[in-house]
Amino acid sequence: MGESSGGKAADAPYAIGLKRIYEPADPGDGYRILVDRLWARGVTKEQAAIDEWMKDIAPSPALRIWFGHLPERFAAFKERYTRELEENPECAGLAEAIRERALEQRVTLVYAAKDPVHNHAKVLYEWLISR
Repeated sequence: MGESSGGKAADAPYAIGLKRIYEPADPGDGYRILVDRLWARGVTKEQAAIDEWMKDIAPSPALRIWFGHLPERFAAFKERYTRELEENPECAGLAEAIRERALEQRVTLVYAAKDPVHNHAKVLYEWLISR
């Protein structure tokens, strides 16, 4: 089941949720945005039902490789990825586009990572709703 799948976050006016790309798409997902730099293995475009692919809001390739989905690196990864989000003007524009859409309709950030807690999409989600 996708995270924050119902309604808007309590502390934000945005209707944003999280869901793994391997979970079936659902009409309740609303506008589905893939926030990974790479396409998920074994998933067709039809299965993914992605409305938009925002590769450039994902962590830089160097940061993604360094993190390697190791939970013990997550705190440092979160700090570094947040810095990338805040310092990259392109990320700021993409984030604003997500927020604007989420004021109008539900937006689901779709990602491929296996770990639902220690991943970039969770960091992105928290960053989006905290601003």
